[in-house]
Amino acid sequence: MSLDETIEQIIGRFGWSQFMQAILVSIPAFFDAQQAFISIYADAVPKWHCNTFDTSCNPKSNICKLPRSSWSWDEPSHYSIISDWGLECASSFITSLPASSFYIGSLIGGFTLAILGDFCLGRKNFLYLSGLIMTVTALLTAFSTNIWVYSSLRFASGLSRSSVITCSLILLTERIGKRLRSQVGTTAFFSYALGLLSLPAVAYTNRGSSWRILFLYTSIPAIFYFIITYFFVYESPRWLFMQGRDKEAIAILKRIACIEDRILDSYLSHIHHRQEIPKVNPYTSMKDLFKRNWALKRILAAMVIGFGVGVVYFGMLLGVGNLNFSIYLSVIFNASLLIPSNLLTLFFISRWKRKSSLFAFCTISGICSIICVMVGKGREGIQIGLELASFFCSSLAFNVLLMFTIELFPTSVRNSATSLARQAVALGSVFDPVLISIGRKNEFLSFGIFGLTMLLCGFFVIVLPETRGKALCNTMDEQESKDSTMV
Repeated sequence: MSLDETIEQIIGRFGWSQFMQAILVSIPAFFDAQQAFISIYADAVPKWHCNTFDTSCNPKSNICKLPRSSWSWDEPSHYSIISDWGLECASSFITSLPASSFYIGSLIGGFTLAILGDFCLGRKNFLYLSGLIMTVTALLTAFSTNIWVYSSLRFASGLSRSSVITCSLILLTERIGKRLRSQVGTTAFFSYALGLLSLPAVAYTNRGSSWRILFLYTSIPAIFYFIITYFFVYESPRWLFMQGRDKEAIAILKRIACIEDRILDSYLSHIHHRQEIPKVNPYTSMKDLFKRNWALKRILAAMVIGFGVGVVYFGMLLGVGNLNFSIYLSVIFNASLLIPSNLLTLFFISRWKRKSSLFAFCTISGICSIICVMVGKGREGIQIGLELASFFCSSLAFNVLLMFTIELFPTSVRNSATSLARQAVALGSVFDPVLISIGRKNEFLSFGIFGLTMLLCGFFVIVLPETRGKALCNTMDEQESKDSTMV
């Protein structure tokens, strides 16, 4: 048997050790979700009211043209950075700068740091280092003195968290047999959903407190988690084999295997890693990713689709304040939809064809977003319903895209390729804060553009091959050879 086939035989059965590892590795996604969307509350534009009862001040007045003594915030001034630092009359660029900085940092980090997960650090070390830096910078953000320090720290937090979800997913899937790989991979999505769902609960509980409290409450528990659980999580045996660290890989396989020792020893005796898979230089593999036509076509298509998904997925969540609906309830409704979307992914990902399902979700999400604009203001119930439908489909598309990308590329570049697709999602989110800020005056410039982008990007799935039920490859040559025999 080949190395891949031997590993499949050893870890094919899902045991208690693999279950505990899956839980530990998926929890970082919980903290990642909190940091990704904390700006919904920390950067919110508070509501205000008039202090006088004459015609000089009314709810439709331009707050920037009113005397400061004629109006007041509904919440304490430390409720958000807008009221805390007097940014109510600042430009859209300034008010959207912190959120955009976070996603720009995430984008840059994905392109520049992703290779560390394939090279020197590995899946586990890169996951925990990224998560720890993300949460430490979030803690420091609570002590920001102005918009520029705040935006810089948000950038650093985004830079470090760029590969948290990617490493979590890959570490999950590389230690599971192909029979349950897709289902176990969705535990990271569930953790992400719970993290997002917890955010409005924390914000509502502390709605009279400073925005700084949000950063403290979401960062301190995460810091303790990353420090304590680091010693209990195993590295990916596939990655260790790729690095020539056979003894470490075999030791981990023995810990997570759910078969009799006699059978396990029989399988391990057939592993001759150095004869099958030479140690791969990740920089050479990354060059191959762009030099080989099949790989270039796949990664570009995945990134274009990811861009469209990112525009809608993050845009819907960050833009709920534009729909004149409760900022707490709207986030709860959206976050709650992640649970059924992840359940659908969990139970049906093994049955769904990757191409057709991804295209369908992108199309429906885009259409709902466009109709949301056409309905117009005054019908908040219909608008929030369409927004929820669009977000629901975009979250399904996001789940399928990540699993699809993992299956499209071999072990040698899987972390880098998946990170590129993930950062394309982040690239889409970079434009959302500005579009949302502009969209407060014209909704088409937010939700309309979201929908059109999703529709157009979804068509790129046509160029990708179907991967459902296919075994994972380890090297670029092996992947190319396998694809050529299937043509």
